[in-house]
This record gives sequence, structure tokens and C-alpha cells, in this order.
Amino acid sequence: MAGLARTGFSIDPDLLERFDRAISGKGYQNRSEAVRDLMRDYLVSEEADKNKVVAGTLTFVYDHHRPNLTEKLVEAQHQAGSQVLAATHVHLDHHNCLEVVMMKGRSGAIRDLSNRILSLQGVKHGQLVITSTGKDLK
Repeated sequence: MAGLARTGFSIDPDLLERFDRAISGKGYQNRSEAVRDLMRDYLVSEEADKNKVVAGTLTFVYDHHRPNLTEKLVEAQHQAGSQVLAATHVHLDHHNCLEVVMMKGRSGAIRDLSNRILSLQGVKHGQLVITSTGKDLK
């Protein structure tokens, strides 16, 4: 394939067998694409550790009957300014809502906003997922 560099490395046979089983279970057709994805994951993690601009989603469930919680959630997002790109709100049942907040900005600021939201009384569970903006990944 044009534009690709070939490389090789030594690996313990047992580790390779476990890796092959794992990637097969995820639907990879070959080791190369699985290794490329692992490399991309590592590079995204490096971007986040260096407080570079990243994209992220904060997904959380909260009790919408909790007094003033909805206002606090909206206020936190408004204070973040341009970091919050969009938010999606879904009613799961009479008491619980699911919200997904899509963000872009420095990883430290995105983590701070996520921690502020997740620590509010009435937020039951949530998780921040940080990914690349795609600019430096191939």
C-alpha cells in the first residue's frame, strides 16, 4: 500500500495469541489495523495529558426532581462558554434523565467542567470520554 510504512517487532507468543483472540472478538480483520487503533488511543491520551485541544462527551444520569439541579447543570454549561458545543437531553423515566454534553477545548478545562457537573448532588452517574479533534490522526 502506498503511503504506509512497514515495521516489525518481537513479541511473546502467548501475548500475541491473547491479542489475536481479543482483536478477532472485536471484528478486526488483521493485526495492523488493531495496532494502529492502539497507537491512536495512546496519542489521544498524550494530547489529553498535555492539555491540548480535544473533543469530549460527558454522559450522565441525574434525578430531575432534585431541587435546583437542572438550573445548576444549565449554569455550569453556560459558564463554560464556547467549550460546550451541544447537549442532548432524554427522559429515561419519571425521575431520571440522561444528558450528553459535547465539548471541545483544552483537556484540563473539559475535565474541570465534567467534574463540576458530576459532583452536583442528584447526578447519579456519569463518564467523560475524551477523543481527538481528528486533526493530527490518520
